[in-house]
Amino acid sequence: MTRDKIRAHSEEGMKKSLQALQDEFKTLRGSRASQALFEKIRVDYYGQKVPINQVATISIPEARQVIIQPWDRSVLGEIEKAIQKSELSVNPNNDGKVIRINIPPLTEDRRKELVKFTKNMAETTRVAIRNHRRDANEEIKKAQKASELSEDEAKKATDEIQKLTDRNIEEVNKLLEAKDKEILEV
Repeated sequence: MTRDKIRAHSEEGMKKSLQALQDEFKTLRGSRASQALFEKIRVDYYGQKVPINQVATISIPEARQVIIQPWDRSVLGEIEKAIQKSELSVNPNNDGKVIRINIPPLTEDRRKELVKFTKNMAETTRVAIRNHRRDANEEIKKAQKASELSEDEAKKATDEIQKLTDRNIEEVNKLLEAKDKEILEV
């Protein structure tokens, strides 16, 4: 395997790990309302479990309020049930046309719990990134033993992989810092 292929494969794996972290962070509730909070909630719609955003419009008119307006009013009750069963701990108000959800401020204990959770998620992602580095370094050693890479090329490849790892871990740290700031915001 060539140096470029090894680097590209490792970079792709690291990007996927970083994207997974970003997706998880979107679904964590901060002190503000967000459409991403509802991405994982599925509604029973004509025998199918579908995401809320495929059966309704989700809008955020205020920082702590969400309005969900279904395209088909018959699904209003199902949306309400799905939200009540979710882990969001919010109480939807159904007025027959739309569902209004007021997002209460997080308690101090819940904020600390969420910050601890985000730190664990970030560490898991760092470990995944380091595992991609380890795998890439093993591929480099195999290629060097098979005489596909010279000693100098192997050294350069190892250095490139380390720089890539450092860059991605720095990105994880930035994401974590931003999410923690959002959670701790009052």
